[in-house]
Amino acid sequence: MSFSTWITFVIAASIIAVSPGSGAVLSMSHGLSYGLKKTSATIFGLQAGLLLILFIAGAGVGSLLLASELAFSVVKTVGALYLIYLGFSQWRAKVAPGAQQQAAQTVLPSFGKRMLTGFLTNATNPKGIIFMVAVLPQFISKEAPLLPQLLIIAATMFVIDLFVMHGYAYLASSMQRYFRDAGAVRKQNRVFGGLLMAVGTALFFVKRGGASA
Repeated sequence: MSFSTWITFVIAASIIAVSPGSGAVLSMSHGLSYGLKKTSATIFGLQAGLLLILFIAGAGVGSLLLASELAFSVVKTVGALYLIYLGFSQWRAKVAPGAQQQAAQTVLPSFGKRMLTGFLTNATNPKGIIFMVAVLPQFISKEAPLLPQLLIIAATMFVIDLFVMHGYAYLASSMQRYFRDAGAVRKQNRVFGGLLMAVGTALFFVKRGGASA
């Protein structure tokens, strides 16, 4: 991969990472609920899901998913239902009041559960599959070995998305001081829960790209 091609990919990946989506909503939601440090588990899960989609698309499976109406519909439905489930769960999340006048907090899931939530959010996102299948070929040279190119792209995307998602989480966590009672935390949970359910519902309307059947 030439340096100019890599720079072009960096720009494209940065624009996609900054664009609001389910990963950004989840990062902000967890950042506000759990703080920046604890949200890192969620964000690393998001990256694991992102890398899985990248290598699936790079291996050609992504193209097959787009070519098959049934396979794509299954992935789309699973992803949409999972986001709706996450949103509904956050809407109904229990709130634990803090002791000694500390801020009220949503009950903290385990490290593994936070990471799994992030992973499934990206791994079941059909928009991610469409992006990978549509964009990757523009930066892959047929004259060069595929694996080294995929590794460069994967490392680049990992770093960019890791930085951007932590930025979203940081911005949200900086607002924690405004949520110092159980009522405010419940409202926050319902706002982000509603956003996640809205994103999940929107996924039902995602259509296949121009892959041939």
